[in-house]
Amino acid sequence: MNPLDVASYKSVVGHFATGVAVVTAATDDGPAGFTCQTFGSLSLEPMLITFSAHSAGHSWPRVRDVGRIGVSVLADDQEELARVFATSGVDKFAGARWSPGPAGSPMIDGALAHFEGRLLGVTTHGDHDQAVAAVDYAAGHPGRPLLYYRGDFTHFS
Repeated sequence: MNPLDVASYKSVVGHFATGVAVVTAATDDGPAGFTCQTFGSLSLEPMLITFSAHSAGHSWPRVRDVGRIGVSVLADDQEELARVFATSGVDKFAGARWSPGPAGSPMIDGALAHFEGRLLGVTTHGDHDQAVAAVDYAAGHPGRPLLYYRGDFTHFS
């Protein structure tokens, strides 16, 4: 048996298909956001969501400092948008269609679902922060999800 290394671990963990979301906030300097594939419902009572963000990411500190977040679960025709929001050093909102949620968080137009809420806590584990947010707005829309599987975006077939 070979020793486990990062590349091997990444390959194996990539066998778990996930949805793709964009986490956003309305900062004093304009909207900020990033692509996130580690997102999910944490609790029904109270209504909580959780997501992970790279601790050293450029956009995450801007989003975290606001304290209110929006989450847009991307549809299968939003792969290019997911790639843009995963890129550092670019204006991620240039050309992106979005609308403010009820509390002002940017919500990506055409997404399958939108959530808005306030951050309750953030803990650091390895190279990522795990965030928990209390949800005060949620809306679902028709469509098919964008998926991330084995290191790349994919779609239901």
